[in-house]
Order: sequence, then structure tokens, then C-alpha cells
Amino acid sequence: MTTDNASNGAKPGRSRIPELSNIPWAGPTAITRYAQVGRNLSRDLGEEFALGSDELYEVLIRSFKGHPVLSVFGAPDVRRRARRVVKRLKRAAELQRGVGVELVKFHAQFRKEFVEVLPQAKPEKRRSDFNWNEGA
Repeated sequence: MTTDNASNGAKPGRSRIPELSNIPWAGPTAITRYAQVGRNLSRDLGEEFALGSDELYEVLIRSFKGHPVLSVFGAPDVRRRARRVVKRLKRAAELQRGVGVELVKFHAQFRKEFVEVLPQAKPEKRRSDFNWNEGA
């Protein structure tokens, strides 16, 4: 599967995530792997947003320190504005934690709905490339 934006007609920055899209839906272990990789990605992204928000706040505050008028009269306003901007990035970090939780629930729901139920179903009646016997 290619993730090249020009070859698949996608907009730049809108391609699939190769760590996830390269996992074939071949069996229960693939679903487990998909949930694990997705959770790791969401953790990394959330941590980056959290660290980035702290760094951005300092950069925004420092950007006015050399200005003679704004550094004296505008300091409280600059801090308030910087907190409002950074609050959005912190919220994005919180939402990434929620993504990780949902991926755990996704995996648990799959196991509940399929892995625990399907062994009783007659395997000869199923027509699928999905290998239910693989590492359940």
C-alpha cells in the first residue's frame, strides 16, 4: 500500500498513517496490534502537545520582553492571551489521552463481540480470509 499523496490523490498532510495502515486485517492479533500501535501513537502525540504547550507559552511571553511599551503596560494582557492560546493545545493533549482510552475499549469490544463468541460458530460456514485461529 502506498502512502504517497501524489499517487493516491490525497491532499498534503492528509495521507494515512503508515504505522497503522500497513497492519493487514488478517486475524485477531492484527486487531490487537492495531489497537496497541494506535494507543502508542496517541500517547506520543498527546505528550508532544503537552510539552509543546509549555514551550509555546514561554516563547509567547518572551516575544514581548524587548518591546518598551508592551513589556511594561501589556504584560498582563500578553500572559492572558498566551494562556488562552496554550489552553487549546493542552486540550488537544487531553483529547489524545481519550483516543488511547477508546482504543483500549475498541480492542475489548472486539474480543467481547467476536473472539469470545465465534469459536462456537461453525468454521466451515464462514467464508473469509480472516484467520480466526491465529493467536486469539
